[in-house]
Amino acid sequence: MASPRRLAALLAELEDQLITCMRCGFCQAVCPLYGQTGREADVARGKLALLDGLAQEMLRDAAGVQERLQRCLLCGACAAHCPSGVKVLDIFLKARALLTGYLGLSPLQKLVFRGLLSRPARFNRLLALASPWQAILARPADELLGTSCSRLVSPFGPRHFRCLAPEPLHRQTPELHTAPGASGLRVGFFVGCLIDKLYPAVGQAALKVLAHHGVGVELPALQACCGIPALSAGESLTFHRLLAHNLARFRPERFDYLLTACATCAATIRRMWPLMGRDLTAAQQAQVRALAAKTRDVSQFLVETGLVAGGLAAADGGRPLTYHDPCHLHNSLDVTSQPRQVLAASPGWRLKEMAAPDSCCGMGGSFSLHHYELSAAMGRRKLANIKASGCQTVATSCPACMLHISDMLSQAGERVAVRHVLEIYAEGLD
Repeated sequence: MASPRRLAALLAELEDQLITCMRCGFCQAVCPLYGQTGREADVARGKLALLDGLAQEMLRDAAGVQERLQRCLLCGACAAHCPSGVKVLDIFLKARALLTGYLGLSPLQKLVFRGLLSRPARFNRLLALASPWQAILARPADELLGTSCSRLVSPFGPRHFRCLAPEPLHRQTPELHTAPGASGLRVGFFVGCLIDKLYPAVGQAALKVLAHHGVGVELPALQACCGIPALSAGESLTFHRLLAHNLARFRPERFDYLLTACATCAATIRRMWPLMGRDLTAAQQAQVRALAAKTRDVSQFLVETGLVAGGLAAADGGRPLTYHDPCHLHNSLDVTSQPRQVLAASPGWRLKEMAAPDSCCGMGGSFSLHHYELSAAMGRRKLANIKASGCQTVATSCPACMLHISDMLSQAGERVAVRHVLEIYAEGLD
C-alpha cells in the first residue's frame, strides 16, 4: 500500500495533463453517463476538477474520490471529442491505480484478481468446474439470444446473462500455428476472455475467415486476459502479471499483425499496454510498443489489407441488419467504416443504420456490475434505436456489447438476434 506522500508525488505527475482541461464543457454533450444523470460530478470535466483538488488537498477524502472516479464507463467519448486533446482515459486509469495503491483492495478483489484472473490455468480450471452447475442456478430465458436468468435471488439483479459455453475456445482449439497461404500474411490471434469462455463461436468464425483468405495464424496456448478488468479497478499488480504472461506468448517477430475480435482487447493492447507498462524492463517495453503497433480489430485488418474490398453500399435485397458501434473501436481506435464494409461484403444481408449507432450501450465492463440501473437505462435507449430500425438482427464487434444488448433485448422480450460481424461474414463463406 502506497503512503500518502508517495501517492501525492505520483499524482503530481498528472498535473501537466490536468491543467490542459479548459473546463469548456464539450464532454457534457457526449458523455452517456452525464446524459443519464445530468450530474456535473459524473462528467469528465467534474472528475478532472476533483483530481486537481485532490492533489492540492493531499488526499483529504481518497475513498470518496475513488468512488466518484469509478462512476465512469471508460467509453472514451470525452477524450475523442475534447478540443484541448486532454487524455482523459489515461488520467482516470492512472488515478484509479494510484488510489487503489493507497487504499488497497478488498478481500474479494484480491481473490478475484490476484488469486484467479492473474493465474490463467487456475482460472480456466475453476470455470470448467463451475460450468456443469449452471443449470442448477440458471434457467433459459431466450433461446434466440442464448440468455438465461437466475433461478434464485441473484446478486446480479434482474439481468439476463450468457452462461459459460459448454466448451471454451481454448479447449476447442488449444493452439494453432499455420503458415501463410495465398495472402502471404501471418497474424497472431488474441482471443480475449469473453470470446474464449462465452462466445467461442465468434473465435471460430474469426479463424474460419482468416483461413479462407489464406492468412497464417499464430494462436498460442494458455492466453491470459488483456488486463482491462484489473486496470479498471486500479489493480496494477494483476495487470502487470497478465501483461508479462501474454508477452511471453506473443512475440511480434512471429507475425505481421496481432488481431483480436474483441473491441475492448484491441483498445487495451493498442493504447493501455504502452501507457501502463512503464514498470517493465526496456526489452519488454519495446515488445509492448511493437505489439501495440501491430494490433488491429479483425474487420480493420481485412479491409486495410484489401482482403475484403468494396465500399459501404450493400447490394439491394437481403435481410436487413443494423450495426452498433462499440465505444472502444469508435472512440479509442477510430474504427467505424471497416466493420460496415465487412457486413456489406456478406452475401444475403443489407445494412440499415439505426439512429445514433455510436451511442454507448451502457455496458462499461465493471460499471455495469456496480451501477446496473444506470447501465440498463442506457441500454434501453440503445434497445429503442434497434427496435426503431425494424431489423431482426443487430451486429457489433464487441462481445461485451453483445452481452449487454442481449440482456436488454431478452428482458424486453424482443425477437432480435445479436451477432458478431465476423459471424455474419463467415456464414457467407460456406
